[in-house]
Amino acid sequence: VHAFCNVQTLLTNGIVLMSEDINLNDESLTAIEWKEYAIFKELLCMVPSIEAHLMESSEEMVTTIAELIQKGINGARADDTKGVKSQSLNPHIPRNVKSGRGFNHEHTGALLCPAGLNWANIKTRTKLVNGQIQVAGDQWPIFLYANYTYNMEDPWNGLLQSGLLILAFKHIFTSPSSVDQEPKATHSGNAQIHGMRSVTKASIAYVVTQTRFALTSAQFFLDGSGDRFRVLLFQYC
Repeated sequence: VHAFCNVQTLLTNGIVLMSEDINLNDESLTAIEWKEYAIFKELLCMVPSIEAHLMESSEEMVTTIAELIQKGINGARADDTKGVKSQSLNPHIPRNVKSGRGFNHEHTGALLCPAGLNWANIKTRTKLVNGQIQVAGDQWPIFLYANYTYNMEDPWNGLLQSGLLILAFKHIFTSPSSVDQEPKATHSGNAQIHGMRSVTKASIAYVVTQTRFALTSAQFFLDGSGDRFRVLLFQYC
């Protein structure tokens, strides 16, 4: 539903709004609150009987339910993070060596370079490495574009169509082996398990976030370096 939400807050706020019988014409909620409520309603559709359990449970039981859901989300996300970091990069970079990624590495630095900047320019590269150029959350990295090519006159051309994103998407939603030319999957992938029949905006945002983290030198998934990028991405989606 939303891989980065706080489930406790989501459930608590959702239950309150349901009890108030909120309607679509209510202007007291912000756009973000409406989006969170939509996520809550989607969760109710995905998990049979959870609505009855939530509405009949005590506050302590709701907290327990939230903790169980959050544990599942965190575990699945950690598995995806581990898998995407293991994807083949050329040249190969050990999965457990994060300090050598980001702008500290020629290849990952080139992929993370903001569209519109030239990684091949030594001055630009040096400023990105030493932090003289601070990359804002709303500056899209070049790895989002098909063939890693950005057209300044047509910035939407090729956006979210890079081969790296396609491989990451297949790794997460079909199976790790589907990335190979000769798939060898012996069990159902995430898309099939969850009845996912098409690519969604949220799934694209999730894959982009996972891929970006795999390329950066950030040690922790939710550290400050990626928060604004992640928030903006999910707001757009």
